Amino acid sequence: MYSRMLSLRFPKNVVDQPIVCHLASKFNLTFNILSAKVYPRREGLLIMEMSGHRKNFNEGLRYLKEMGVKVESVGQDVRRDDEVCWRCGLCTSICPTGALWVKRPEMDVVFDPDKCSGCELCVSVCPPRAMQVRLNRDVAL
Repeated sequence: MYSRMLSLRFPKNVVDQPIVCHLASKFNLTFNILSAKVYPRREGLLIMEMSGHRKNFNEGLRYLKEMGVKVESVGQDVRRDDEVCWRCGLCTSICPTGALWVKRPEMDVVFDPDKCSGCELCVSVCPPRAMQVRLNRDVAL
């Protein structure tokens, strides 16, 4: 099973089509929608975790790109500036996916970008603003 956190940007000409439903029915992929913003007849942004066999996953990505959907990897666009981080652990208490956690007994804050959903909750609670989120870079998947 292969799984990735993705950001999907839908252009206005396909925002009203059931594209994500086709991922499940045509490519046997499962998905968990974490955030969605849809502006009818304008554009849409969807943050989701998509899972399935790697072959089906790649075929689903190809389908999305053929439909004009811009696909970005979310976790790879989230970074922690280790020089700025205080290691206070506030981010670990709010992270819904477990991408931020405390390594014991060292008490070091660990960040796993592969688990990150890009929800940006860590950014809002981080006193030194060590977490950085950029969802606008196209990543080759």
